[in-house]
Amino acid sequence: MKHRLAVVLGALSLSATCLAVAAPASATTLSWKPCAQPNGPTDQQCADLSVPVDYRKPDGARLTLRVTRLAGDRPAARRGTLLVVPGGPGGSGVDALAHTGPAMREALHGAYDLVSLDPRGVGGSTAVGCDLSADDRDVMNLRSWPGPGGDISDSVARAQRIADACARNGGAILRSYSTANEVRDIEHLRQALGTTKLSMYGVSYGTYVTATYAQEHPEHTDRVVLDSTDDPDPARVERGWLADTAAGTDERFPDFARWAADPARDRDGLRLAQHADDVRPLVLALADRLDRAPRPTTTPHRPLTGNILRQAVQQALTYSDSDFPWLAQLIKAAENPEATPALPPGYTTPMPDQDTAVFTATQCNDVSWPRDVSGYARDVATDRVRHPLTAGQPVNITPCAFWHTEPTDKPVHITSHGPSNILMLQNLRDPATPYFGALRMRTALGARARLVTVDHGGHGSYLSNGDSCGDQAVTRFLLTGHRPAADLRCTA
Repeated sequence: MKHRLAVVLGALSLSATCLAVAAPASATTLSWKPCAQPNGPTDQQCADLSVPVDYRKPDGARLTLRVTRLAGDRPAARRGTLLVVPGGPGGSGVDALAHTGPAMREALHGAYDLVSLDPRGVGGSTAVGCDLSADDRDVMNLRSWPGPGGDISDSVARAQRIADACARNGGAILRSYSTANEVRDIEHLRQALGTTKLSMYGVSYGTYVTATYAQEHPEHTDRVVLDSTDDPDPARVERGWLADTAAGTDERFPDFARWAADPARDRDGLRLAQHADDVRPLVLALADRLDRAPRPTTTPHRPLTGNILRQAVQQALTYSDSDFPWLAQLIKAAENPEATPALPPGYTTPMPDQDTAVFTATQCNDVSWPRDVSGYARDVATDRVRHPLTAGQPVNITPCAFWHTEPTDKPVHITSHGPSNILMLQNLRDPATPYFGALRMRTALGARARLVTVDHGGHGSYLSNGDSCGDQAVTRFLLTGHRPAADLRCTA
């Protein structure tokens, strides 16, 4: 997703390799122009790449992808092109290079041309929307939170309304939003760049895109890094990833609980309990009270509900521990009858229609979802008991249950067949892509991969929420090709 809140809102078939692909583009088709972003590097460049809407019809309708690069600043040390594959669905490559490109370029000593792209529907690439109402684009509704007590009737009605609107208004372009087509677009970009092999760094959902590309085009991969990975099982693509966040939240929450019970919090008035074990029941009890009696906030007509608190917990746990203070402030304000809580950023402005469309459509176009509404109700009831912090939201119904078209491509089956050129980096307590899902990717890749486990919480490890041990392992691999002889565990 293009920003953190959207990220919190988180395939190819074998026959797809036989599909007709548009003729390779030459490097001259990319006309690079300056495109410096706010607070980004001044030398960032962008170009437009034309690709088919449907690769089965290479001479048919086309759309434009915005691609971007930061050229390596040490030509004598240059060793190739590193494609940065952002998370999502809906992450922008242009934004990724603007925000993280400088740190990557410095860590890698300018040895790579860093390249990325805005996938279909994202940023500067061709996009369509579903013409959804502001209410249906509200983050709390896109996350499919059940009502108090687990009722999903509002979620069912909204899911059907969104699916119907996307079918009316999205057309062929929206139907083309998929992991399979992003992989095809990456191959088209490789051809346009005129390079035989790509090194790749994928993060979050981008790890699945990257692993799929490496499975489909192993001969065109050089050094591949998967940072923050989920389960690649074709039966669990998209739907299973959402479901996994319930257990992932449970695994991450103790980090916040220890922080919130630390006597050091007394200094800032943010200590929530005397003991870490008391923080979870405190939060659960507060959410239950807010279900029954929402609190007015500093935003008119936008009360603090139990579900908004639960969503805020998920958001604060997802990335760095630096998000813990604002969550503690929200909890303190909600507990104080004399205070007026302030909602976190992002809870008062609907997501843009085009962002909502690509986020939703990619999930629904990648894999078939169950259609039985009663099954979702049962899953929510069960998950609420097992994982009360997320209250059934990760398994609740989505528009995919009412999607009007079936996936064109089956999810790819990741295997151990291919070059041994993959390094995985994974935080041990990642709520968005939990460690147990990464272990399944590690098993699927077999001897093709090595796994570096970082004893840390948060999502997105390299140069972000990890540690120097993990960072050094990735940097060394990208610069020298050296990986640990066996899986490595980094400890504090």
